[in-house]
Amino acid sequence: MSDPSQYVRERSKEGRKELRYPAAPVPLAVPVYDNHAHLEIADGDEPLSLGEQLDRALAVGVHGVVQAGGDIESSRWSADAAASHPRVLAAVAIHPNEAPAYAEAGELGDAIAVIDELAAQPRVRAIGETGLDFFRTGEEGLPAQFESFEAHIALAKKHALAMQIHDRDAHDAVLETLTRVGAPERTVFHCFSGDAAMALTCAEEGYYLSFAGNVTFKNAQNLRDALKVTSRERILVETDAPFLTPEPTRGRPNAPYLIPHTVRFLARELDVELDELCAQLAANTLAVYGAFED
Repeated sequence: MSDPSQYVRERSKEGRKELRYPAAPVPLAVPVYDNHAHLEIADGDEPLSLGEQLDRALAVGVHGVVQAGGDIESSRWSADAAASHPRVLAAVAIHPNEAPAYAEAGELGDAIAVIDELAAQPRVRAIGETGLDFFRTGEEGLPAQFESFEAHIALAKKHALAMQIHDRDAHDAVLETLTRVGAPERTVFHCFSGDAAMALTCAEEGYYLSFAGNVTFKNAQNLRDALKVTSRERILVETDAPFLTPEPTRGRPNAPYLIPHTVRFLARELDVELDELCAQLAANTLAVYGAFED
């Protein structure tokens, strides 16, 4: 696979107080999977290699990671990682905030063609993350976002893959696009950010909702409300590492091995036995992406 030293993105450390990885949580007895992470991004004072990330995850009961791309380079890295590691599956895409830059350079079509090629690889199991972001992109960049989103939807259908959606401040537009164009059979709202009403709308369409560490934040009551109205057969869990580190280690580098914190929080919120929830989360992940080890 690609050597991580040959392609690595540094996460800004500005304004962050503690940059060491936290201690490992108590392991889960029933294994789960991290539905979405960006392990090509170096984080912390002592960044972990891909192998170290996977080993730490395995030690606490996290048996696999869906590694998500957001541009050509990270999508290639993701596909290579999945091809070389039985505990990694890949998602490939042009992130909605990257689409305007490709379009301005006249390269969006070529970039999507690369994603099309990568999507044919057997351990690439999702198109993502794709979608719409009205927070970071201004009006001038929206046409490129919509063009890219619809092209990615078409790729997910063409390759019979799941699709991971990035939706930031664009709930209505994302849902309208999925209805108008037609959603792929397995559609996942990565790092779900809506409320209970949106969760019910997603339930009607059979979409999956993936909850990240921010569901543990005090100001995220909307996510907890959404969680409680979502069918357990449609719940996934993720880190979005190195972002969104869950309580009680919020503000420090995130990694797949920290997902037990989020899973235990979900179990408490849903008032369900931890092992039962873990088994359901694992089954849901495998239903969306297929088996990790061929």
